[in-house]
Amino acid sequence: KTKSPVVYVPKPAVVHWEEPEMPISQDTKEYNENGFKKAVLEPLSTFSADVDTASYNMLKEQINRGWNIQKEGVRTEALINNFAYAYPAPTGADPISINIEYATSPWNEKSHLVKIGVKAKEIDRSELPQSNLVFLIDISGSMSSSNRLPLVKQAFKMLLNQLDKEDIVSIVTYASGTDVKLNGVKAKNKEKIIEAIDFLRAGGATSGEEGLKLAYKVAKENFIRKGNNRIIIASDGDFNVGSYKTGDIEKQVTEAKESGVFISALGFGMGNYRDHMMETIADKGNGNYAYINDLKAAQKALVQEFSGTMFTVAKDTKFQVVFNPAVVEEYRLIGYEKRLLNNEDFNDDTKDAGEIGSGHTVTVLYEIRPVGSDEKTDIDPLKYGKTEFTNKDEVLTVKMRYKDPDGDKSKLISKTLKKAEF
Repeated sequence: KTKSPVVYVPKPAVVHWEEPEMPISQDTKEYNENGFKKAVLEPLSTFSADVDTASYNMLKEQINRGWNIQKEGVRTEALINNFAYAYPAPTGADPISINIEYATSPWNEKSHLVKIGVKAKEIDRSELPQSNLVFLIDISGSMSSSNRLPLVKQAFKMLLNQLDKEDIVSIVTYASGTDVKLNGVKAKNKEKIIEAIDFLRAGGATSGEEGLKLAYKVAKENFIRKGNNRIIIASDGDFNVGSYKTGDIEKQVTEAKESGVFISALGFGMGNYRDHMMETIADKGNGNYAYINDLKAAQKALVQEFSGTMFTVAKDTKFQVVFNPAVVEEYRLIGYEKRLLNNEDFNDDTKDAGEIGSGHTVTVLYEIRPVGSDEKTDIDPLKYGKTEFTNKDEVLTVKMRYKDPDGDKSKLISKTLKKAEF
């Protein structure tokens, strides 16, 4: 017998989709860090509150992949606010409390570090209002990889487990076109909602503008008075059909939020990921923004911080810190560069600002150079004359304005740091 020749048949090549080493697409130029300001010249520091932590997870993802860090996407306040802080909860009528601490700066013993901590009241789960949620899901071709649409499905199933059985869920999708997969289904019909989620497949272009329009339409159709009406968009932010410039989407969302529908943004993926688009949608839509790079991040945003992510207790929240030049020579705000406001915006209720959810904390750090320190200042002394300040007992006063979730007129709270405490 002659042996049959052995024929080698190569195995089919396994094709891996590799994301390019430009993980984040930014619509804005690199920004400069806040520098020191002389208290006698600029005693007011005004900015919007921010609880978005997306930048922390994006930075971690880039480090884990060995990529060069894109500085445009690093927001220091997001890194600081990613962690939980045990600030005292509010005890009065206001839904937020202000707490002030200070210490010697860890990087300069001649400076002080002042920490302003804000704590929002935590709504008991049994007292949460009924929710009308629209899951707005990007199912375009760019969402096909494992860390995008498959992760989106898992994340929304986690969220579904947190809902009350009477909450209302709708699912709107967008790719080359848009579609309503579910409209106003009670959360108690969990199997029906999960089936609709599991059936989603990725493919096509990305008509984000039309997707947002349809989601707001569905949210308004199911609107619950005194309820939690919210769109949750899950996307890589890479819109490419219709209006896809960030400015156009900003205008659309800014106008749509007047309906009383809030929006939360969940970012997925890298490579073509548009951070600024997703940040803008949440910022201008009275919502919050998280980046989901794995199940742990989804668990944190949608389970551990469920109430804070889904239920707003204070909207259009602004800070204005007043520094006493008799005590403070110079100061600098650490982070919040993209949240700075004009001083006159603080009392202007038409100016948009940040939202704070149930149980959320906001942390703000200032580095302060006190008067009389031998530390070299960044700004030359004033040439003409010197003003004597009589009030030397106070270091600074923190003022905050906020609106109730369904309100149009802001309320003012404040707290002062005394020199005796400093």
